[in-house]
Amino acid sequence: MLDHPLATIENLRVEFQTKDGPVVGVEDVSFEIRPGETICIVGESGSGKSVSSLSLMRLIEYGGGDIAGGRLLFKRGNGDEIDLAKTDQSLMRTIRGNEIGMIFQEPMTALNPVFTVGRQLTEGLRMHKGLNKAEAEARALDLLKQVRIPEPERRLTQYPHELSGGMRQRVVIAMALACEPRLLIADEPTTALDVTIQAEILALMDRLKRETGTAVMFITHDMAVVAQMADRVVVMFRGKKVEEGAVEDIFERPQHNYTKALLAAVPKLGEMRGKAYPEPMKLLGKSDQNLDPIKGSDEVLLEVKHLTTRFPVKGGFFRRTVANVHAVEDISFTINKGRTLSLVGESGCGKSTAGRSLLRLVEPQSGEVHLDGKDIMALGSNDLRAARLDMQMIFQDPFASLNPQMNLMSQVAEPLQNYGVAKGQELQDRIAALFDRVELPRSFLRRFPHELSGGQRQRVAIARALALNPKLIVADEAVSALDVSVQAQVLNLMMELQAELELSYLFISHDMAVVERVSHDVGVMYLGRIVELGPRAAVFENPQHPYTQALMKAVPIADPRNRKDERELNFKPIPSPIHPVGYEAAPSEYREIGAGHYILTTDSGY
Repeated sequence: MLDHPLATIENLRVEFQTKDGPVVGVEDVSFEIRPGETICIVGESGSGKSVSSLSLMRLIEYGGGDIAGGRLLFKRGNGDEIDLAKTDQSLMRTIRGNEIGMIFQEPMTALNPVFTVGRQLTEGLRMHKGLNKAEAEARALDLLKQVRIPEPERRLTQYPHELSGGMRQRVVIAMALACEPRLLIADEPTTALDVTIQAEILALMDRLKRETGTAVMFITHDMAVVAQMADRVVVMFRGKKVEEGAVEDIFERPQHNYTKALLAAVPKLGEMRGKAYPEPMKLLGKSDQNLDPIKGSDEVLLEVKHLTTRFPVKGGFFRRTVANVHAVEDISFTINKGRTLSLVGESGCGKSTAGRSLLRLVEPQSGEVHLDGKDIMALGSNDLRAARLDMQMIFQDPFASLNPQMNLMSQVAEPLQNYGVAKGQELQDRIAALFDRVELPRSFLRRFPHELSGGQRQRVAIARALALNPKLIVADEAVSALDVSVQAQVLNLMMELQAELELSYLFISHDMAVVERVSHDVGVMYLGRIVELGPRAAVFENPQHPYTQALMKAVPIADPRNRKDERELNFKPIPSPIHPVGYEAAPSEYREIGAGHYILTTDSGY
C-alpha cells in the first residue's frame, strides 16, 4: 500500500439549518483512506456516517447541510492534492463519478425511472471519458457482465422498474464503477438485498477492488458485512468518531463502550445452537432484562392449507390475461399461540405475498385460512373488518406505511378510533402507554414521521399494530432496515410482548441470524413454495434441501477471521415464476425426515 493517503478528512464539521437553529450533523471527525484499502464506517442511523460521505462528494449542500469547518483533502489522478471543501461545484462535477464514485443505499431512487438502463450507464462514460455512442454501449455491456447480470444485452434496453432490487443495485454499482474511480463510496449498498445477492455483491466489490486498486469507503450498520469486507473500521456515534482500528482489533478487542454495545447487539448465526426456544438478546447496559426462553403453547392459532395466490399478467389489445405470476403455490403451515413461524427466502420467492394473503390484503386464488377457528376466506367485508382486530401487519418500510401529514399520536390513535375501542382521556392514556411500551419518549407524540429516524418510525408502526391487542402479527421484514442496536431492541421488544401477551408472529425475513434468534419454526420458501419446514434447530443445524443449504452458505458471519470465499458461492439463477394461463402446477408433496421436519419432494426448480 502507498504511504500517501488518497483522501483525508480532517476535523470535519457539518451543520444543518433548522427552524430551531443549527443542528450539528458531524463534529470534529478525522480519518484517512489509502489506495487499495477498504475502510468501513459503522454506526447507527443519525451517527453521521452518510453525512461524512456526502460531504466528501459535496452533495451535502443539496441536502440542506453546510460544511462549517475542517478540510477534505483528495489526491487527484494527476497528482494534485485539493481541498474538496473549498472546490467550486463545476470542478466537483468533473470529480464526481470520474474520480469518486458513489453507490447509494436505495437503488430505485438512484436510478432515473424514465431512462433505460443503457442510457443511464452510457451518460457518465460519454460525459467524463469522451467516448462515442458505440464505445460507450460496448463498455456498458462489459460493466453489466462484470457485475454478473443475467442477459445483459436485454437489460440495457429495459427500464429500472423492470428489474428486481438486486439487479437494480448491480446497475448502480456498474454505474459507480463505469469511469474507474479511484475512490468508491458505498453507502449501505446491500441493506435492501437478499443474503445470496448480498454475498455475491460483496464478493464482486472485493474482486473489483483487488483488480482495479480502487479504495473503498464502505458505510454500513451490518457488522457481519464489516467482518467480511473491512481492512480498517471507523466507529461513529452521534456525529463523532469514537474508535478506529484494524478490523480484527475492533472485533476482538473493542475499547469504547459503544463499540462493545454494538458488537453485543449483533445476532450471530449459530448462537442459538442447543437452545430449544427463542430468547431475547442480552444487551449491554440493560440489567433488568427478562431473558427467559419463550416456549409458547400447543394450542393452534392459525392454520393455513394449500394457499395459492397468483397475479394476472395482462397483454394484447384487449388487456386480456395472457399469463399468471405464480407468487404463492400450494403452501400449508400452522402457527401455535405465543409462537413464531419465520418464512425465509430471497426477494420474489413469495414470502410477503403469503403474509398479505393471510390478511386478504391480496386475494388468494384458493386455499384455506383459519384464525382461531374463524374461516378467513369465507368472510364478507364487514366480518373481515371485525376479524382484522385479531390480525395486524408490520410492514417493511415504516415511512411508506405512515401518513406523512398526520402526527404520530393521530396515527397510533387511528385503529382505536376506527374500531371505537377508546376515546377521550382513555384514548390518550392508551397511546401514551403504547409509546412507553415501544420505548419512545412521549414528547414524540406531536411529531411527524419525517422528524424521526428509521428505527423510531418502525417502533411507531409496532405501537400501531399493537393498539388493538391482536392475536397474530405478520411482521414483513420488520427489522431489515434498522440499525444493529435498534434492531436488537425492537426484536427484544417483540419477543417480550410475545411472552407477555401470548402473541403469535409470522415473521418474514431474509436475515438468517435474526430468524435463528426469534423463531420456533422456520419455513424456507423458493419460487412460491415452501421447500423445507420444521423446528428452527432442525432447519438451521441440519438443512436437507439443496436450496436451504445454499442459503446457509451465503450468510456472512460476524468474524473477520472466518471470511467467505467467492468460490463457495454457486447460486443458480432463479427461474421465472410466470406461467401461461392453462399451466397446471403440480401439488406440493413433502417427506418427513425428522419430528415435524419436512422437505418438498415435488420438483421445485432448484
